[in-house]
Amino acid sequence: MTGLLTVVLQPVLVVALSPWLLGLMRQVRARMEGRAGPGIGQPWRDLRKLMRKEPIAPAGTTVVFRTAPLVLVATCLVVAAVTPLMSTAAAVDPLSDLFAVVALLTLGTVALALAGIDTGTAFGGLGASREATIVALVEPTLLVAIFALSVPAGSTDLGAIVGATLADPAQVLSPVSLLAAAALVVVIVAETGRLPVDNPSTHLELTMVHEAMVLEYAGPDLALVELAAAMRLTLFLGLLANLFLPWGIASGGGPVALAVGAVAVVAKVALLGALLAAGEMFLAKLRLFRVPELLAGSFVMGLLAVGASYFLA
Repeated sequence: MTGLLTVVLQPVLVVALSPWLLGLMRQVRARMEGRAGPGIGQPWRDLRKLMRKEPIAPAGTTVVFRTAPLVLVATCLVVAAVTPLMSTAAAVDPLSDLFAVVALLTLGTVALALAGIDTGTAFGGLGASREATIVALVEPTLLVAIFALSVPAGSTDLGAIVGATLADPAQVLSPVSLLAAAALVVVIVAETGRLPVDNPSTHLELTMVHEAMVLEYAGPDLALVELAAAMRLTLFLGLLANLFLPWGIASGGGPVALAVGAVAVVAKVALLGALLAAGEMFLAKLRLFRVPELLAGSFVMGLLAVGASYFLA
């Protein structure tokens, strides 16, 4: 029963929380810059405005362009259902495997990149090319970093990995966890288009990555793309929080334990989002040709974490 409730409630929580998380991060940056800011509810107001507009598709685009937002949101919903956010229990255990989750996240990214190419515009192709370069370096790092945590747990199931850390809190301070955490932070920054890899608030054609792929979207399609981007950020921060700070997550116990787990993950994601927004204030965007060096460094840290997990086991 706990697993079924988790599968139903976690996607609802992620959809409801994601725009508020973006609003919180923007508000933190505004306050640090000395501005009042629009309030943490502004992303929801933006989505509501976009949903009321007429959907428009550029001439010459195919079904790839039209279905990419749906694929992007669908993959996020599936990942939200199987990722251990509120509870380590899941009713669909095969999909909570590390490799399945990473494959689903990559599928959404590939769908958006293909949509950028499908438009036939220079900016769409440019953004898709840059995104493909980043994904080719980020996904292996994501795999090896979490795989390093799976070695002590003896399983690649994300719920089992979180449960193992919950049972042995001392693992959080081990060299394996510290190296994996550092690699995952870089992965999250790159995957979600944050500074210094990408600037989510820019529309400068020479530097943007994510925005270049979605320039041709409008109305409800653009709302789905923006919602999916917020969901991905929430999912990555929630996964980071529970892999290394799993306290509060439910491991059983019914609805009360799930409620506690929901409050815990909301608090942890909000804190990590605020810290990420505050950290961006002190960072400048890297030149595009320096981004592979940063991602290669994170991959090396992931490999070191895997090696340390075997030598220190």
